[in-house]
Amino acid sequence: MRCGATVVLACAALLYAGDKKDKPQKGPQKVDSGAFGVFVKGQRVVTENFSVEQDNGISLVKSQLKETGSAASGQKSELQMTSSGELVRYDWSDGGGSLVVIPNNDFLLEKITTSASTKPAEQPFLMPSTSAILDNNFFVHREVLAWRYLQTNCHPEGGELRCQKEPGEFGVLVPQDRTSLRVRLELVGREKVMIRGAERELLRLNLMGESFSWALWVDDKDQFKLVRVTIPDAGTEVVRD
Repeated sequence: MRCGATVVLACAALLYAGDKKDKPQKGPQKVDSGAFGVFVKGQRVVTENFSVEQDNGISLVKSQLKETGSAASGQKSELQMTSSGELVRYDWSDGGGSLVVIPNNDFLLEKITTSASTKPAEQPFLMPSTSAILDNNFFVHREVLAWRYLQTNCHPEGGELRCQKEPGEFGVLVPQDRTSLRVRLELVGREKVMIRGAERELLRLNLMGESFSWALWVDDKDQFKLVRVTIPDAGTEVVRD
């Protein structure tokens, strides 16, 4: 798919930002931060506070969930990756248990600790370290995957950028489910959508797996930040605060 004229510079900026990741930086560089509101049948049920930073070639993606009306802090996650997208470490906890995923030769090794366990249970996955983490309930992970798709599937050609027509396929690990799967991302195009009562023109992508199909909208005029997600089968909408 060919990027439209208004998308070209934004696509180029994304690719250039990928090239700059390997250059030394002075202190962490903030890429994105904010919050997503998660609504089920129109009612807010969860707020996800997140941040994405880069520091000397390492990307750090942090997220914390808080249920509406609950004083508890909820689930936390921290994802560390290299500038080439290789996993360094993934941590998750919810107060009652925790897990960590690390590369181990040609495997990804997941270690799970529960409140009743004295020794972590281990589960290996025959997956490369470049596999994406797409854990349950963390929408910032979907944003990172969308960036990865746009960066790897859009290339300069004749002074413009062209995006492949075929969907991009990714092997992903869902640590909380202790499972792996393949997902597809495809660029649909620009759409006008209502965000908090105001009409905005955003770039739509479809995220698909064997048993699900989500719609993601990113702002190509603001570093391709994720703005909205809909999950029709679950009656769920996610909107950036």
